[in-house]
Amino acid sequence: MNNQEVQYTGNLPTNINAVTPTPNPDAQSITQLVKNSGRIEGYQLSNGQIVSKQQGVELAKAGGIRGVAVAVRNGSEYLRSLPDGQESNNLGNLPSITQ
Repeated sequence: MNNQEVQYTGNLPTNINAVTPTPNPDAQSITQLVKNSGRIEGYQLSNGQIVSKQQGVELAKAGGIRGVAVAVRNGSEYLRSLPDGQESNNLGNLPSITQ
């Protein structure tokens, strides 16, 4: 068993995120999820731009999207909301569109 102290952000371990980028001053927010058959395929940003899931990950890594971190599950990178005490802006609570 590992005796290292685990750091937490909210109720999640901080190491759940592979990358927690620092957003640029002009970074966009995600306003809607783009879904296909219930799966997230992309994101609509606050400037109206729609990006694919992979483009969103790359944009977030470059500081172009605020309020998210990049995590990895089963070898695939995806975006996660950073806890800020507001449930309404969590990715899972955002409205979705189909494309």
